[in-house]
Amino acid sequence: MSIKNPDSEEITQIYSRAKQGQKQLAGLSVKQRLKYIVALKEIILARKEDIIDRIQQDTRKSRSDALISEIFGTLDHLSFLCAQAAKGLQDQKVKTPLALMGKKSRVFYDPLGTVLVISPWNYPFYQAIVPITISFVAGNSTLYKPSEITPLTGLVEDLLEEAGFPKDVVQVIYGKGDTGSALIDERPDKIFFTGSVATGKKIMAQASQQLIPVELELGGKDPMIVFEDADLERSTAGAVWGGLTTLGQSCTSVERLYVHDAIYDDFKALLLKRVGAIVQKVDSDGDADVGAMTSDLQVRIIKQQFDDAKSKGAAILSGENWDGEDPLIPPIILEDVSNDMLVATEETFGPIIPLYRFYDEGEVVDRANDSEFGLSASVWTGDLKRADRVARALVTGNVSINNVMLTEGNHHLPFGGVKDSGIGRYKGVWGLHAFSNTKAILIDANKNNIEANWYPYTKTKYQLFSEMTEGLFKGGIGGFIKFALAGTKLESYSNKVGKQGRK
Repeated sequence: MSIKNPDSEEITQIYSRAKQGQKQLAGLSVKQRLKYIVALKEIILARKEDIIDRIQQDTRKSRSDALISEIFGTLDHLSFLCAQAAKGLQDQKVKTPLALMGKKSRVFYDPLGTVLVISPWNYPFYQAIVPITISFVAGNSTLYKPSEITPLTGLVEDLLEEAGFPKDVVQVIYGKGDTGSALIDERPDKIFFTGSVATGKKIMAQASQQLIPVELELGGKDPMIVFEDADLERSTAGAVWGGLTTLGQSCTSVERLYVHDAIYDDFKALLLKRVGAIVQKVDSDGDADVGAMTSDLQVRIIKQQFDDAKSKGAAILSGENWDGEDPLIPPIILEDVSNDMLVATEETFGPIIPLYRFYDEGEVVDRANDSEFGLSASVWTGDLKRADRVARALVTGNVSINNVMLTEGNHHLPFGGVKDSGIGRYKGVWGLHAFSNTKAILIDANKNNIEANWYPYTKTKYQLFSEMTEGLFKGGIGGFIKFALAGTKLESYSNKVGKQGRK
C-alpha cells in the first residue's frame, strides 16, 4: 500500500494497519518470512533491466553504476538474509555463572513492532529494499518514506506485492520532510534514517521527546591514505573509482586524498591521466563510467565549495571548465587546499577530490582524524602491519585496506559511523539485531527452594554468604572448595529459614 502526503487522520490509520499487519507477521517463523525474501530476490533478478531504467530516470546515474551499486548490492543482501537470517535470529544459549548454578540463560530476538524507515535520494532502490527486508525478516511492520527527490514512485510496493508480502506489513508513504516529522509524532518503535547530518540531528531531537530509539546513518568526509610502498596503478584506479562512483554522491566516497611525499608527483600524474579517461553521460547501454548529479540542490552545494576553494587559492588540476550549473559535473581534482576552505571540512557529496601531500604516519593519522565525521577510510600500503596499525588509530566506523568503499560490500561486517557520521550499526547480523528487541531470559527449573539472596537476612546467612563470596572470587582450588562448602550450607540454610522464618 502507498499513500501520498497523508494528513494526521490518515497517519493514525497507517499506524493502526501497521500494528495489525505486524501481529500477523509475528506469527510467522523466520523461515516462513524468508520465503517472501526468496520470491522478492527472484523477481528483482528477473526485472533488473526495468528496475535500472527506473533508477536512472530518478537519479541520472550511469547504467553500470545503477547495476553494480543498486541491483547487485540489493541481491547480495537478500542472498545473505536467505542464508544467515534464521541462524542470526534464533534463540541464543549463553553461559550462566557459577553462582547461578542450576539455571539456564538465553537471548531472544523478538520483533520491535513498527519501524519507520526514512531513506535518502542517492541510492533509492538499495536503501529501500535493504532496511525494509531486514525489518521484515526480524518480524516488524515497516513504514517506508522515500526521498521526495528520488521516490521511485510505485516501484517498491509493486515488487513487494508481486512477491506476495502480507498486507500492511510494509506501507510506502510519499511526502516531504513534514510527512516524516508527522510519522515520528505517532511514535514508531524505532526509526532508521539515512541522510544528512542536519536532518539526522532534527530526527534525533524529535525522537528524544518520546524516547524513540534511532539508528542514524549519516554523512562522511572519508580519507584515503596512500603510503610510499602502495602500488601506483591500483591505488590511483581505486582513488578515481572511490571518489567518483555515483559521481561522488555516496557517504563513503573519497573526499580527502592523502599521498606520501615520496610518490606524490607520480601518483598525481597517473591520477589525472585516469580522470581524463572517464566517460561521463547518462547512458542506456552500460558504456559510461559516471552519470550526472541527482539533486539540483547538491549541484549548488558543489558550486559553493568549488567557488570558495578557487577564491582562497586552491589549484584546479581538472574540471576547471565546469560552468557551475551543468549537473554533468566533470571530475574536479584540487591541490593546495587549506583548512579554511569549505571543501576541506564540509561533506561535499560530489565529484571533488582534494589532493594532499603528507610526510609520515603520525602526521597523516592526525590529519585524517581532524574531522567532525568518522564514517569510512582506506589505507593503501604493502606493509600490512602498518595498515593494521593505522586502521586501529583512525577514528572511524569502517576501514578498507588496499581497497576502497568495500566494508559495506561484506554483509558479514557491521556498517555505521562515529562522531557526526551516525549512531548504531546495521547490515549482517548486526542489522537483524538492530531491528530486534534483544531480550534476556533466565530459566530456573527449581520449583521449591528459597533463593539465598531472598529474605530473611540473618547473621548466619551473612556469614555463609561472606564465606561463599571469598571462596568464589579468591580463585584456585582452595577458593573453589571454600565456595562449594559455604554455598552448599548457604543453600540449605536459606531454604530452611525462608520457609520457616526467623527463630
